[in-house]
Amino acid sequence: MNNNEFKKGIAVGVAVTLVVTGTGFVGYQKIMFPKGSALSDTKTVQKLNYLESLINEEYLEEKEEDSLREGLYAGLMSGLNDPYSTYYTAEQYKELNTSNEGSYVGIGAVLQKDKDGGAKIVQLYEGGSGEQAGLKKGDVLKAIDGEDVTEKETSDIASMIRESDKDSVTLTIQRDEETKEIKVEIRDVEIQAVSHEMLDDETGYIRISEFSEVTSNQYKKAFEDLQDKGMKKLVVDLRDNPGGLLTAVCDVLRQILPEGLIVYTEDKNGKKEEEKCDGKSELAMPLAVLVNGGSASASEIFAGAVKDYGIGTIVGTTTYGKGVVQTIQPLSDGSAVKITIAKYFTPKGNDINKKGIAPDVEAELSEDSTDWTELTHEEDTQLQAALKEIRQN
Repeated sequence: MNNNEFKKGIAVGVAVTLVVTGTGFVGYQKIMFPKGSALSDTKTVQKLNYLESLINEEYLEEKEEDSLREGLYAGLMSGLNDPYSTYYTAEQYKELNTSNEGSYVGIGAVLQKDKDGGAKIVQLYEGGSGEQAGLKKGDVLKAIDGEDVTEKETSDIASMIRESDKDSVTLTIQRDEETKEIKVEIRDVEIQAVSHEMLDDETGYIRISEFSEVTSNQYKKAFEDLQDKGMKKLVVDLRDNPGGLLTAVCDVLRQILPEGLIVYTEDKNGKKEEEKCDGKSELAMPLAVLVNGGSASASEIFAGAVKDYGIGTIVGTTTYGKGVVQTIQPLSDGSAVKITIAKYFTPKGNDINKKGIAPDVEAELSEDSTDWTELTHEEDTQLQAALKEIRQN
């Protein structure tokens, strides 16, 4: 290994430090890793140098320097063997922020790759420009402003719409056997995290798909609308809700719980932080909460608090079991890292990590059903079990 190659290896090692730890670097000969870090080991730097030399000399295809660097950062976080600690490129972090903030610029449509090419509209946000322009669930998007998109991925199609420099786009869509062109305005869209309906004259139903910054306000509006329609019993559906923001789920629970502790977290040093409720909006009607193995994180905080206070019945199957909290650290180049920093505990001090929350009433879908979202309310055996519970009260 010659001196130039060794210096090159040092630079690769420093690149990891510059992004992940934010420490400084002066010249190729000096690495400023944290004291005692495994990355400060000479063998680690030499190995990185060798691998880069191997790629330069032997790899068949063209390499992308940016991709190699991103791979190093991602690999460092992956080495924690923690499924919740991860590295985000600048683009990935931007997408993550969109999800957490609950709003974005677009047409208010959720797309899914269509087997025959293009993207199928699987959801339209109520009041969004797509719905108002006449798009329908099931429409297949084939072109944008005349440009064929049948071979593009849904993420690329969505980017074409969001990043357009015009105020509107003309979408060519396939609807059954008919091809139509529909002009749709591009504008700010609030992600619909909450949907609701009356199931009968006195039973309200609220589905929460995620806990983002808009969830609490959407829940409040949904609850008030159901109350105006005569709701006296409530089903909250958290099935396949992957979680979201701790602050968001606590804000929803403050509209339900009695006075007291909502959840508390504890870090590696034993430091505790508590989220509390003043009890001024305690729910005063029978409540059932639907959960399944896809209900995780913030959904489990919700279910755990309801169960501990005994203010509702948990119905379905055991939840996912994610009882840890992450923080996101933005980095100077627009990227970010998410890292696990604490465990959370239910009001009674239960640690549900890798255990989940067992329902009060076990209820499975029927044997020939795999996706509850494709079922009618009458076919949904878990929902029917929840309705049976609250109608007894």
